[in-house]
Amino acid sequence: MKEKILVVDDEEGLRLLYKEELEDEGLNVHVAASGEEAIAKLEKDKFDLIVLDIKMPGMDGIEVLRRVKEKWKNIPVILSTAYHHYKQEFGTWASDAYVVKSSDLKELKTTIKDILNMGRK
Repeated sequence: MKEKILVVDDEEGLRLLYKEELEDEGLNVHVAASGEEAIAKLEKDKFDLIVLDIKMPGMDGIEVLRRVKEKWKNIPVILSTAYHHYKQEFGTWASDAYVVKSSDLKELKTTIKDILNMGRK
């Protein structure tokens, strides 16, 4: 069975790129354009992993991460951001991984596979 992941990013181009690239890896990918949309999807459906942008209008990724860890403790969250400095912020420490955005998705794909494989053990 394909693992179901949720990609949350306010940039449409990145959502589409992530969806296409990760589906090529055999994943069932759903997308959300905002923190609010992500929470709504989590209320309705079950996901195996979340890839979450930090800097978004409205509810930012740190707030989404906090809510996920309160309500859906077992869903791993990978923070994906263009900003290196967020890694040092206390609010990001609850994430399962932190990946800096790049046009090369190798690090993200490897991180996703590693986390999903850990969940199978």
